[in-house]
Amino acid sequence: MVSSPEAQEHMPTILLVDDERQIIEFLRMGFEYEGFTVHVAMTGHEALQAVERHKPDIIILDLMLPGLDGMAVAQQLHGVYNTAIIMLTAREEVEDRVAGLELGADDYVTKPFAFKELLARVRAVLRRRGLQLGNVLVFQDIALNRSTRVVRRGTREIELTPREFELLELFLSHPRQVLTRNAILARIWGYNYVGDDNVIEVYVKHLREKLQDLPPQLLQTVRGVGYVLREVKS
Repeated sequence: MVSSPEAQEHMPTILLVDDERQIIEFLRMGFEYEGFTVHVAMTGHEALQAVERHKPDIIILDLMLPGLDGMAVAQQLHGVYNTAIIMLTAREEVEDRVAGLELGADDYVTKPFAFKELLARVRAVLRRRGLQLGNVLVFQDIALNRSTRVVRRGTREIELTPREFELLELFLSHPRQVLTRNAILARIWGYNYVGDDNVIEVYVKHLREKLQDLPPQLLQTVRGVGYVLREVKS
């Protein structure tokens, strides 16, 4: 029996607020892949309207917005909406962090950032607010525990490197869904990755070896597109 990862979790609504379209699309893709309901805004005024309309569980709020900046947005939301806020900015000054936290921000992330770090912070903030997100992903005889970072296939425990773990977590989060090479690169290696995209083949090969999926049956190549996790037919 296949247990769907999506069925194990309550996935909340997230509002992304940033005036850089590249970052918005990168974050939208990442959080949608994780199963979140995603809304976006590119100005402070759009953000306030989106909060009123969608009542998001959490906001990723860029500090340096045109017109009404992130601090002003947080100030207007403070005490009115019980929405978690993670500030996102290129500035690292302690004064900015303190000001943001005093206005009710739950956390602070500086650019450039890795999506996995931001996702971990989002999960931590939501847990503190009582929204429990599932920690165990299961597909056929593979189980991955996000909390303990233990991976098993059947009764056999599998040791993975951090990058291998992230890659398997991505596939387990989206069974039967073809993941493009670009999507995998952006999600695992970051939106500003400029290295050789053959790195995906290397890590997929390692993952197949450790899962004893050779020749590949579970983690299949979709030629010219990417990869997909599918049931092994008996």
